[in-house]
Amino acid sequence: MKSKLILALRIIVALILIQTLRFKFTAHEDSVYIFEQVGLEPVGRIGIGIMELISGILILIPRTVWIGALMTLGIIGGAIFMHLTNLGIEVKGDGGVLFITAVVTFILAAILLFVHKKDIPFIGNKFSS
Repeated sequence: MKSKLILALRIIVALILIQTLRFKFTAHEDSVYIFEQVGLEPVGRIGIGIMELISGILILIPRTVWIGALMTLGIIGGAIFMHLTNLGIEVKGDGGVLFITAVVTFILAAILLFVHKKDIPFIGNKFSS
């Protein structure tokens, strides 16, 4: 049961990361607006999209879940920071959906990193009992 739940969390995080790529890579007006507001358009939009794609793939590969989760924490942590400092919770009348999705993704990635902490090189063995 536990392994199925963890697999479900991995799939959910990967889907969230990967489904947003169509907005970033097609220069959707909302995505362009967001990245313009934080001064990262267009290089940041494309670069972060590539990093999200890599993170989503790594989370789906059993041996690299911890890397994907750690990358996701960094990427989504940055998104949350931008919401709290530059963008606001609600962006272009979305009712806070982007922010809530970012927070949920951050929490799920943190859970995945915690569950896979033993897989982290050099420090993972400190978590063995």
